[in-house]
Amino acid sequence: MPLYKSFSKGTQISVKIWKITETLGELKEGVSLEPRSLKRLLKMKSEVHQKGFLSVRHLLLEFGYKDMDLQYDRNGKPYLEDKSFVSISHSHQFAVIAVSTNFIGVDIEKQKPKIKDIARKFIGYEKKYLHEKSVNYENKLTAIWCIKESLYKLFGIPGKSFKEHFFVIPFEISDLSTVSWIQHNQFKFKYFSNFIEFEGFTLAYTFPS
Repeated sequence: MPLYKSFSKGTQISVKIWKITETLGELKEGVSLEPRSLKRLLKMKSEVHQKGFLSVRHLLLEFGYKDMDLQYDRNGKPYLEDKSFVSISHSHQFAVIAVSTNFIGVDIEKQKPKIKDIARKFIGYEKKYLHEKSVNYENKLTAIWCIKESLYKLFGIPGKSFKEHFFVIPFEISDLSTVSWIQHNQFKFKYFSNFIEFEGFTLAYTFPS
């Protein structure tokens, strides 16, 4: 299908979402892949991953970029040749790209009950305001995971712990935004995080305050 959703925050940030309803063959049409990208695609054993990869290339076209414009640094963090900042995510039938004039991180996840089983691995400070019996506990966990994943992508330094180095201040799902922090060495870095829910998915994007 065409572009599913697009929204901006001022003139600095643009986010575009693709809902993957096409066949693999249909997604291959209209995109030109660099040899390195084609090699990467052919190594993917999962058709879901292949579709996610190709839908990201369609989103690049929506932004006016080509596959050749997308590069990766030594840590695997993507960047664009024109020096714009970019972050990428895909989950099941959705793919998303965020492009910004400043650091940006984006993540999308399908809401699943099993996130409650792994909460202990990424929830630290947030225990102070989370209530396991609340009606939106699962949604809040998913939002926190997405925010912390987007923080990880934004910061781009390996070895950071979601539980020990990333913090999300109290929020309600209806707020659609919150403040988050990264602890790096003896310093703390503050960020804004926005999130939305749709069709059983949560998407969060994070940017400097």
